Amino acid sequence: MRRRLLAAPVVPAPEPWQRIAYVPVGGLLGIGFASHPDTGHDLVMVVSHDGHGLFHAVTGVKIARDPDPDPEDSTPDAVADLSCPGLGPIAGSRVHIAGLFGGGLHTTTADGWTLEVVIPAWPHERVLLSGDGGLPHLGPHGEQWWHIFHSDYSELRAAGFSPSGQTIAVATSSDVSLWTRVTDQSPADGSEASPKDATPPDMA
Repeated sequence: MRRRLLAAPVVPAPEPWQRIAYVPVGGLLGIGFASHPDTGHDLVMVVSHDGHGLFHAVTGVKIARDPDPDPEDSTPDAVADLSCPGLGPIAGSRVHIAGLFGGGLHTTTADGWTLEVVIPAWPHERVLLSGDGGLPHLGPHGEQWWHIFHSDYSELRAAGFSPSGQTIAVATSSDVSLWTRVTDQSPADGSEASPKDATPPDMA
């Protein structure tokens, strides 16, 4: 299994997943998910040494920023539930943050996708997306499981799905990468695609 994981190159996530954003964030500490109160779309909150930011998970656009949060709320370890106050459209709520101080994101979706972090060559983590139930992967790479991210340049902070199952986020100490399966024809409250219907990426 270790040899198999080491031999698997990074490939694009399969349909219907689309990588929509790579956001450099120096000194990133953690991330969390929230829902837009008007549209229901996923939002990603990023906590770093430089403040808090809020991103739209369908477009990757930053929609709010607080460069100077109150000291008692600047990092999630200040409270027992590892949360920070929301900002922008989710001001007045709190967002659970997963990352340097602990916590975690969803690793499965209701329709069968699985996300795993493996370390066949410590200390560099690899993020695997699968539609075959997770390790051990019996099917071929690029058809039933995909190595979508290799953290070989920064420390991995968190990786997982949004509660809706429509967004994948991978955060390192220096950046955030986002994938979505929401399109104009597939709103956040629509039906979810099944991994069995996914088209493998072109391996040529």
